[in-house]
Amino acid sequence: MPRFSIIVPVFKVQGFLRECLDSVLGQSYADFEVIAVDDRSPDGCGAILDEYAERDPRMRVLHLPENVGLGRARNAGLPHATGDYLLFLDSDDTLTPGALRAIADRLEETRDPDVLVFDYARSYWWGGTRRNALAQVLADATGTFTAAERPEILDLLMVVWNKTYRRDYVTDRGFSFPPGYYEDTPWTFPALLSAGRIAALDRICLLYRQRRQGNILSTTSRKHFDIHDQYERVFAYVDAHPELNRWRPYLHRKMGEHCLDVLAKPDRLPASAKAEFFRRTAELFRRHRTREPVPAALRVLEGGYTRYRALQRTSAAGRALGLRAGRVRRAAAGRVGRGWSWAHEHRPLDPNLAVYSAFSHSGVLGDPAAIHHAARDLAPHIRAVWVVHPEEVEHLPPDIEYVLPGSPAYRRVTARATYFVNNVNWPGSLAKRPGSVHVHTHQGTPLKYMGTDLRGKPGARHGLDVPGMLRRADRWDYSLVANRHSELVWDRAYPCHFASLRTGSPRNDVLVNAKPGDGAAFRLRHGIPEDHTVVLYAPTRRDHVRGGHTEPFDPARFAEDLGEGHTLVVRLHPSLADGPARGMGLAELDRRGVLVDATDEPHVEEVMLASDALVTDYSALMFDYANLDRPIVVHTGDWGAYRASRGTYVDITANAPGQVSRSYRELAWLFTSGCWQDADAAALRAAFRARYCEFDDGGAARRVVRTLMLGEPDTAVSIPAPTAGDHDVAAST
Repeated sequence: MPRFSIIVPVFKVQGFLRECLDSVLGQSYADFEVIAVDDRSPDGCGAILDEYAERDPRMRVLHLPENVGLGRARNAGLPHATGDYLLFLDSDDTLTPGALRAIADRLEETRDPDVLVFDYARSYWWGGTRRNALAQVLADATGTFTAAERPEILDLLMVVWNKTYRRDYVTDRGFSFPPGYYEDTPWTFPALLSAGRIAALDRICLLYRQRRQGNILSTTSRKHFDIHDQYERVFAYVDAHPELNRWRPYLHRKMGEHCLDVLAKPDRLPASAKAEFFRRTAELFRRHRTREPVPAALRVLEGGYTRYRALQRTSAAGRALGLRAGRVRRAAAGRVGRGWSWAHEHRPLDPNLAVYSAFSHSGVLGDPAAIHHAARDLAPHIRAVWVVHPEEVEHLPPDIEYVLPGSPAYRRVTARATYFVNNVNWPGSLAKRPGSVHVHTHQGTPLKYMGTDLRGKPGARHGLDVPGMLRRADRWDYSLVANRHSELVWDRAYPCHFASLRTGSPRNDVLVNAKPGDGAAFRLRHGIPEDHTVVLYAPTRRDHVRGGHTEPFDPARFAEDLGEGHTLVVRLHPSLADGPARGMGLAELDRRGVLVDATDEPHVEEVMLASDALVTDYSALMFDYANLDRPIVVHTGDWGAYRASRGTYVDITANAPGQVSRSYRELAWLFTSGCWQDADAAALRAAFRARYCEFDDGGAARRVVRTLMLGEPDTAVSIPAPTAGDHDVAAST
């Protein structure tokens, strides 16, 4: 008996079917059967199914003699299922890699619940991917529960395919699919409301294809009237199960919201059918009304269609008026702001005011934070104000003075400040006043193309206004560099009138001055044993991949292959923190203790200090990490594609900071053999440090403050004689 029976109804999807089947049959977890139901598809789907079944004995094909529709096609597959659990996969959707393993592990962990709800992401026809907006509901749901204990589980998309069901539970309850457009509704509500034990999996296990055309729920048709019959079936189920009576008010509200949503969509119902649909909805709403007060948004169903249309027109007019009023207010505010700024910009600069920002107003971080802390010590008379977004305020240290972008307080301090410190460009609206000092710290030593060098890389500069970026860079007075390589790159990539300061990178002072135990707080916070070897894996984003994320190897496998006494810590590129990349398994692996997800750690320096080795691909983090003089392994499986799409200043495979792997097999071998930390690795690291950490001596932040804020003589670090290879930029471009 297999663990899973995967039922796949198939109709007119020949262009997507192979991708769907490959996503199932290629899963690392193999204990499953596939029951593919050919719903009398008129295209080549039947032949494709037979081809796959001939190759893989886990697959069985049922050819129905007539077309019966999605729900009844699923029903046709149910009697043939022998697995412990049922999954229903639509034939144009796909499972994500490792999905079945994650589901199986979660079922075992929660001791075989009746229903397991997992996460999904919408996959758009143009290549974009967007995670379920309510993913946090799954993240918050620990252990097992009932719908009554966690009613928010019902707020998730009520479809059959984002869940797996214990087959005995389905059989005992006699669940089946009715015909119709909205056949999921009378399955999912009864299945969740009756379940004694529900579990959740905070992992994207399915990609829900958003087709440009062909989605039956997005077609204009009278078939959408089917929604009324399906909710009648839900209420009939409740009638037959009195223990569920408490759910009537909820279902009554849900039904009203769902029907009004269908009515409001411009592409669902023919114009001639909308009045009838409203009347049918209102009748259903009255018939199943409870003693609970009707929510304000649904009171429209207590009146007639004419009133509903009047309210819709009023609402639309109000929105349009609000938009116009908003534009007027913004224009007026802009005029007032410009007048206000003009007045303040003619007042003298405050020589004791410095404004800081980091990572587009994300908090007290990076190089600006290091300079800020040094200025507090060396120049306490200089008032420091940080620009931060509202959502970051709660994370600020209590002694930080801050302003919100665009606020009156922001305009006041930016109009009068002498010092501006940032690791990204200030907004174009910020005018540079004569006498102000703009310090640009950058975000690391450049490996990939930047600035004007991106002109020949249209994919990498997609959405990037290079001329506008240079206009903002024209405000720089000083550019901080940690090595001559960076100095050459910034001079070339940003042809502006700034001076390069060979100060070193202030954010790296904490790495250069590291002491034993500096990373202990991170280890303690994440439950990492003191005696474990911590391997930090920090991949960068890919410009040539939609969404920016690629997974060159399975991090769970790598964590396992590292063996006892090791902990794998993963930190994704910050631009991927809020995307679907973490939902593809990283968050779930962290929850299960397989690895540690450090993507949300605000201070990357602390993560580096807590680790014993770094594995990366092309992340600039390697240049900072080299200051720790700890092993670095560079994984370059897609080096050719990365270099062609983004462009690089350095051939990191030839000038690596340590051992290089080109496949997962090589990567695993480097750690099992010990070569990751052998003499060859140490020699490569020493040469790398000499070249790229040459100005990092642990005093960069204090040097910036003394030189630029206190006006002391130039305190730049001594420059060693040039060595071979100092012309990487010219050689590689």
